[in-house]
Amino acid sequence: MESQVIIGQQASGSDVRIDIEELLATRLLVQGNSGSGKSHLLRRLLEESAGIVQQIVIDPEGDFISLADHFDHVVIDGAAHSAAEIEALAARTRQHRASVVLSLEGLDVEQQIRCAAHFLTALFDAPREHWFPALVVVDEAQMFAPAASGEISEDTRRLSLNAMTNLMCRGRKRGLAGIVATQRLAKLAKNVAAEASNFLMGRTFLDIDMIRAADLLGMERRQAEQIRDLDRGMFLGLGPAITRLPLKVRIGPVKSGPRSSTGGALLPLPTAAPAEMQALLHTDLFAAAAARGDLPAPAPAAFVADEASGSARLAERMAELAAQAQDETLPEPAIATPEAIEMVLREMAADPQAAFQPAGTLFQTFLIRCRSYQVQSAGIDMGSFRRRFAVALAGLDRMEAGDRQAILDLAAPLEDDLLAPFLLIARMALEGHGSPTEDQLARVYGTSSPSRIRRLLDHLEKRGLVSVREDYGGDRTVVVPGLADLMERAA
Repeated sequence: MESQVIIGQQASGSDVRIDIEELLATRLLVQGNSGSGKSHLLRRLLEESAGIVQQIVIDPEGDFISLADHFDHVVIDGAAHSAAEIEALAARTRQHRASVVLSLEGLDVEQQIRCAAHFLTALFDAPREHWFPALVVVDEAQMFAPAASGEISEDTRRLSLNAMTNLMCRGRKRGLAGIVATQRLAKLAKNVAAEASNFLMGRTFLDIDMIRAADLLGMERRQAEQIRDLDRGMFLGLGPAITRLPLKVRIGPVKSGPRSSTGGALLPLPTAAPAEMQALLHTDLFAAAAARGDLPAPAPAAFVADEASGSARLAERMAELAAQAQDETLPEPAIATPEAIEMVLREMAADPQAAFQPAGTLFQTFLIRCRSYQVQSAGIDMGSFRRRFAVALAGLDRMEAGDRQAILDLAAPLEDDLLAPFLLIARMALEGHGSPTEDQLARVYGTSSPSRIRRLLDHLEKRGLVSVREDYGGDRTVVVPGLADLMERAA
């Protein structure tokens, strides 16, 4: 099989080739500022070698998914999968020698880095029988192997840097040939860049990057200025897989292309009048935001900025409740049915801020409302009230008795303060409504902290009551494993 592919031409018109077999052993580093033609170069290399070697592309901007329209590449949407699924996909990619594009465009920067790190690590950890040769292209490599700490957490940086170092330093024995492309060499970790023996350097303007590029190309520093003058799509190449002496190459054409159809070309501006344009921008603005769920949720009234002020208000409220409880003018309670108790609890649960109040305050409110409505509350102590109120918060009081009991049986070992969110999860699962949103869980749990919701779900999962799947896009699916078994036995 022919292992050399043409990536472009010299100024004289002669072809410039890359030896893929040699590239697998020596790796490639591509540098160029935005607009220099890095993505075009990578696309040309991938297209020309598509029928020769397996290709794996880490694509943070979704620029390379169009390869699937012309070749046999499979697009993996990183935002749609959990960490375990990403690792399983990487293992199957190596096992079946599939050419894939891991698209990360639906994720924020830290999620992109973690997703790519998990994928690369799983590629590296594949069993020996799956060590087939593959080109691993990492675009915007300075994100995944930064030279210094940035806005991402240190844990994420170490995870990604370790994955990239394994790819470039130890990947060759496992058949993985790293091809890294970066906008700036100064931002790329040196131990990652140093492992490449082939270089294609495009236009760059900063002195530190020009000097470092010239050093890698074996040029004198006074010759580094020519890197600034390179045209778009023109690169200086050097390396055992390309040429033994530095040469200029203009990258050839490609079949696929980025999804943008304009290619950076200017387009005529719209001819709408200012008043018409203003109407287009502002008409039904509130309704559109509400439909997308972009409107901010009201802050819980129970949370106050001043702790002393909050304590004072709570003390005042408790005094009011105590005074009302002792008011002899309130009507005497009458004997009532359980439905009347549920009515009082349901009315209290309808208050969006109910779960944010202390249990003692809620119990006092319950007693006062029972007396006000002449509902007999004898025999309901604090513990019984908390569990019955959790049932009302989760909406179980509207369910059929058999379904409600099946859920309550599962929740029997739970503490009172964890009961309402679990009941909500189980009810929505049983009714086929999927998983509750974070806002729904926060409302019944009485918190505005996303981290408390995550700790709650972790705790429930450790106790075997739920199973949580969260993908890199932030979508969370919560399953109640025991619910199906209970309902099957009940049926």
